[in-house]
Amino acid sequence: MSIPKKYTLLSKDHIPTVALGTYNIPAQKTTKLVEHALEQGYRHFDTAVLYNNEQEVALGISNWLHSHPTVERSDIFYTTKIWHTEFGYEKAKQAIIECVRAVGDLGYIDLLLMHSPLGGKKLRLETWKALQEALDEGLVKNIGVSSFGVKHLKELFDWDGLKYKPVVNQIEISPWCMRQELADYCKKEGLIVEAYAPLTHGYKLQDETVEKIAAELGKSPSQILIRWSLQHGYVPLPKTQNVTRLRENLEVYDFEISDEQMKLLDHPDAYEPTDWECTNAP
Repeated sequence: MSIPKKYTLLSKDHIPTVALGTYNIPAQKTTKLVEHALEQGYRHFDTAVLYNNEQEVALGISNWLHSHPTVERSDIFYTTKIWHTEFGYEKAKQAIIECVRAVGDLGYIDLLLMHSPLGGKKLRLETWKALQEALDEGLVKNIGVSSFGVKHLKELFDWDGLKYKPVVNQIEISPWCMRQELADYCKKEGLIVEAYAPLTHGYKLQDETVEKIAAELGKSPSQILIRWSLQHGYVPLPKTQNVTRLRENLEVYDFEISDEQMKLLDHPDAYEPTDWECTNAP
């Protein structure tokens, strides 16, 4: 099963199919880590206002591009997210300006997400209006959502102010938190599903089945979980501060998990999120 290095978004832009997640990576370590990741072949980086390292992620990309003049800015995909305390039309407009300032000479944001559906319908729709305007103004290339449930997506699709659908819904997905109904709905509507915490924050790396399949395929448990996400058609966002594991987590395109092994990994009835849960927010 060949996995492409990029998927096509509703906007016709292309998004690399594995990203480096930067949650909880200290700002003082982030810039160098991003530079190392680019050396290893990463072309997609995920940050957020909440992470307090937007500028450092952008600086790492900028530094690396300056030292690699044959690589174009358009080859790198930079994602950030605005936090729910910045939802609402006026607050979101200002938050978007701050996010754009944080990228410095990168010039623009490839993908800007609403970090959650928290705050209620009114604030969600006002925020989406601000994001749509940022898209029209060229401040961002694509807009999307994170941790939205089917209810929140339908609410947006039914809104008479909708001009652009989200291109992505970023949600926690793993073999123990498959969210199949939500993931299938996103795919049906043309959204790319990004899987955050694909390594379950390490909780399941010693799972007996994962270790068995890793041994059978000569891969690490992390590689098995990342590949599992890819074979389900998702964009996994593995996080690591370990430079050695950076390369390992990207070496997931040269092997295949069999149908039988995938069935062993799948736990469609399990519900074991390892992070916050707000896909069911009012």
